[in-house]
Amino acid sequence: MRTTLDATPARGSLLSDPRARAWLFQIIAVAAVVGIGWYLFHNTQTNLANRGITSGLGFLDNAAGFGISQHLIDYSESDSYGRVFWIGLLNTLLVSVLGIVLATILGFILGVARLSSNWLIRQLATVYIETFRNIPPLLQIFFFYFAVLAPLPGPRDSLSLGDLFFVNNRGLQMPAPLAAPGMWPFLVAVAVAVLAVVIFAVWAKGLRHATGKRLPVFWVSLAILLVVPGLTVMIVGAPFDWEVPELQRFNIRGGWVVIPELVSIVLALSIYTAAFIGETVRAGIQSVSHGQTEAASSLGLSGGQTLRLVVIPQALRVIIPPLTSQYLNLAKNSSLAAAIGYPDMVSLFAGTVLNQTGQAIETMAITMSVYLAISISISLLMNWYNKRIALIER
Repeated sequence: MRTTLDATPARGSLLSDPRARAWLFQIIAVAAVVGIGWYLFHNTQTNLANRGITSGLGFLDNAAGFGISQHLIDYSESDSYGRVFWIGLLNTLLVSVLGIVLATILGFILGVARLSSNWLIRQLATVYIETFRNIPPLLQIFFFYFAVLAPLPGPRDSLSLGDLFFVNNRGLQMPAPLAAPGMWPFLVAVAVAVLAVVIFAVWAKGLRHATGKRLPVFWVSLAILLVVPGLTVMIVGAPFDWEVPELQRFNIRGGWVVIPELVSIVLALSIYTAAFIGETVRAGIQSVSHGQTEAASSLGLSGGQTLRLVVIPQALRVIIPPLTSQYLNLAKNSSLAAAIGYPDMVSLFAGTVLNQTGQAIETMAITMSVYLAISISISLLMNWYNKRIALIER
């Protein structure tokens, strides 16, 4: 006698059905998250109401009432908290951009030096990397600020270079350019020269691929960048006047001032991040097959040409992903500048503005959003570049 198995599952409780059980647990999880979120929101609103704090972004229109040591745009104490936000954002971007540029240059030099055939250069690069990457960045910031820059003489005893540049414990004072009548023609001339250089470089590259003829792109581009703006200056006059700093009774007035807080944070983050970038560059170069360098040598390329034209372009495919992480770390580590009073987003907006207004939720949410936007922008840019140089297989 043959029996057949019933394909229809037996009816039972919902917990015995895997699909129903899965949906039930997901609904419970979503309900729990929504409930916790509502509790936190209601509790926050209640606490703010009890303390007489109104939520919203209206506080951004109120007058700040405090001074800022560095601002890339015009600012006075009567300006609003919204103006303070833009100043903090620009100061944060300034540190991030300067740090990324300097760390990249120094990191690539260290990465190449780590593989140098010269024993002394190789060991110096190794000592640098093993030293600075193992010291916390905050301590390096303190070192440059308190041990290197703070002991400099006061303004009256400044170290002077031709009575144009002054170095003291308040920073570096230098001549500042002021717009003159010939500024706009000069800027137009520079834009035209840059456009001409790009067009010439693209044409020279196409000619090289088609005929093998190599043109002196660098020297021609340099001549264009010097001649076109230079002729403009000769015709319409100088584009800038210069405001020279002058030593007065107790301080130096006029010109640009690079505050010691900016120098400390940029130096510390650049030196710290460059150590990691150096190891990334070294690993990327070593990932390129040795046969590539042998083939380049057989074609008569010099060591510098081999590195620039053969090794580095292939190593970039390995270097870019971890390099992106280092850029992100540097941008986020710039928030450590608040420890020495540099007026960035954390110090100005999440610090002074929060303390004066009590708008903790709004100021912290805006500050976190700024750092999130900076990180996402860096990631998108580096991912675009990584795809652009990616090796496309047929």
